[in-house]
Amino acid sequence: MQIVSAEVVVTSPGRNFVTLRVTTEDGVTGLGDATLNGRELAVRSYLDDHVVPLLLGRDASRIEDTWQYLYRGAYWRRGPVTMAAVAAVDTALWDIKAKYAGMPLYQLLGGACRTGALAYGHASGRDVPELLDSVRAHLEQGYRAIRVQTGIPGFDSVYGVASSGAGGGERYDYEPARRAVGPVPRPAVETWDTRAYLRHLPSVFEAVRGEFGPELPLLHDGHHRMTPIQAARLGKDLEPYDLFWLEDATPAEDQAALRLIRQHTTTPLAIGEVFNSVHDCTTLLSERLIDYVRSAVTHAGGVTAMRKLLDLAAVYGVRSGMHGPTDVSPVGMAAALHLDLAVHNFGIQEYMRHSERTLEVFRTSYRFEDGLLHPSDTPGLGVELDVEAAGRFPYQQAYLPVSRLRDGTVHDW
Repeated sequence: MQIVSAEVVVTSPGRNFVTLRVTTEDGVTGLGDATLNGRELAVRSYLDDHVVPLLLGRDASRIEDTWQYLYRGAYWRRGPVTMAAVAAVDTALWDIKAKYAGMPLYQLLGGACRTGALAYGHASGRDVPELLDSVRAHLEQGYRAIRVQTGIPGFDSVYGVASSGAGGGERYDYEPARRAVGPVPRPAVETWDTRAYLRHLPSVFEAVRGEFGPELPLLHDGHHRMTPIQAARLGKDLEPYDLFWLEDATPAEDQAALRLIRQHTTTPLAIGEVFNSVHDCTTLLSERLIDYVRSAVTHAGGVTAMRKLLDLAAVYGVRSGMHGPTDVSPVGMAAALHLDLAVHNFGIQEYMRHSERTLEVFRTSYRFEDGLLHPSDTPGLGVELDVEAAGRFPYQQAYLPVSRLRDGTVHDW
């Protein structure tokens, strides 16, 4: 199982993806997702210049050893660029091992714990009527759980609302990172007011519950935009509407903030999509400050690292809620689904449908049916890369939007 080649493919079928394709001496290939939304070329360089040369000649079956070699051997550990690169290698090696074994990856991880993974979709609207229409559309598509995001009166653009006006007014269901325009590419800028958001949001959930009843699991993403006391207030205000979770209420790097939020609300809390190591969330887990850990296979070191993180989370009764928007490629989504099926403490899986152009490049075999995602029984991950199709979609610079307060200050919290 000696590695004879490793190729980094950057493609942009509607949005940018970075994929690592590893090939063994027997011609078996494995894929890994190395996409880091808005900073894709940094990961490509890290792979091409520093990682790929180290892979050639290595035994592809030595997955744990290779992970430790890339993580510890570089001395400069962690960080999103490094861990996205490590994740791509790790996932590709698991794909290869499962193909050699002739079985889907979840079987190598211990077999299935469930028949499918409950998935939630993204409903959004500039106002409440548009949001309610979006919820209905997602229910018609088969979703059993739905994330609710809405515009705020007086603001033309709010991150997470597909029909927001920033960046030219186009919808961005498939591309939260907006295509850069002009001679010097810049991120789109959105104005933000947390007090207006806190006043508006409870009435939104009141309307959604009034229309769709108490049984539908509803989720909401705060996108790290609140102080701890603001988040505590929102969690308390939303308690009557029985959320499945409140996500990313405060900046994730401040783990102590979750202590204050936890003291004031019983609304379940989820966080972690910007984490890239188990060390980022040990306090949150051991003190039971969250209910769901949101890390992604693609950003937290791959299948090997995510399995260890979720096993640790299980000790403290914390469930998985892995990151899965369209800036995770079908390769990363497939890896998450195999873990979803295998781990005991699965909670829910984020799932946005990829665009038709994306699916021209990535040929998938997983399926969404009756609200559940199912990885296929195809050996490996069950995703193949059409390199020729990838070449038809060259990279285009894109950035996530930047929020500023009314006085022009760049907003963090």
